[in-house]
Amino acid sequence: MSDIDSYDGGDTGHDVDYGQYSAGQEHDALDQLHQAQGSEHDAQSQFGIYENDHHAQESTDYSTGNHVEYDQPAAVHYSADNYTNYSHDASEDDHVFAAEGSESSHSAQFSELDALQQRFDAAFAEGTEYHADGGAGEIAAK
Repeated sequence: MSDIDSYDGGDTGHDVDYGQYSAGQEHDALDQLHQAQGSEHDAQSQFGIYENDHHAQESTDYSTGNHVEYDQPAAVHYSADNYTNYSHDASEDDHVFAAEGSESSHSAQFSELDALQQRFDAAFAEGTEYHADGGAGEIAAK
């Protein structure tokens, strides 16, 4: 960039004013970057077990007896037996088993990228006014 500062004519007796003049170039750039990423994971499990047991047992015993024996010295012998035996056995068994289950999972990932790049080029020139004696000659530039 070039600059010229003002000059007011000094002590010459003339009324002259010079303004400021600037010229140059500008280069601007805009860079913007946005990035986001993430992930998620979900898992679920559910299990159920059902079991039922039933046991039964029964036992019955019944015994009775009767024994009679008789002896006489004159060679007489008498014997009688009465006997009853009863037995009862029972058994019962039940068993139920059931199982169920479910399981699920979910995974997700994402990534996002936004990029913006813009360039601005500009050239400029500007000038100011020139005033001479009596205002006869004036120049304005911008």
